[in-house]
Amino acid sequence: MKNEDYINYNELWDYVTDNLVILPSSIHGPTHWKSVEKYGLYLSQKTGADQNVVCLFAIFHDCKRINDGKDMEHGLRGANFAKLLRNKYFGLNDRLFDLLYLACKGHTEIIIHEDPTIATCWDADRLDLRRIGIQPNVAYLNTEIAKTIVTNNSYEIVNRITNKRDK
Repeated sequence: MKNEDYINYNELWDYVTDNLVILPSSIHGPTHWKSVEKYGLYLSQKTGADQNVVCLFAIFHDCKRINDGKDMEHGLRGANFAKLLRNKYFGLNDRLFDLLYLACKGHTEIIIHEDPTIATCWDADRLDLRRIGIQPNVAYLNTEIAKTIVTNNSYEIVNRITNKRDK
């Protein structure tokens, strides 16, 4: 086994995108994942969330959707896919992996979470609702920084963040 905390980011990205059920152009596909990652990396600077978990959540949370409609089990399928790829394309210690698993599994069912990493993951996903014409509601956000972005309509602030894959 490799060092516990690592991501072979490009290899992971390629493997996951090569194994999609939905089309890559889906509203829940790779373009969305990149946006979630950018929001998450920005938020994590303020929340202290683990950035590896945030980046992995961005990839796994919607990667096992079977459609763009109601698919209530997709988060659990994404979490289980992460479990399958753990220690092959990425490594996290057990505590961090548990956070990733719970963040993926619960991102559509649970609104609020006290853990700053899970809260950051969920807010990053919800901030990207504008891609489908939905304005995020602060009542469904966990972190003060995400609420501020929505309240001030300052989404462009994340544009200075570079995705891990783009580095």
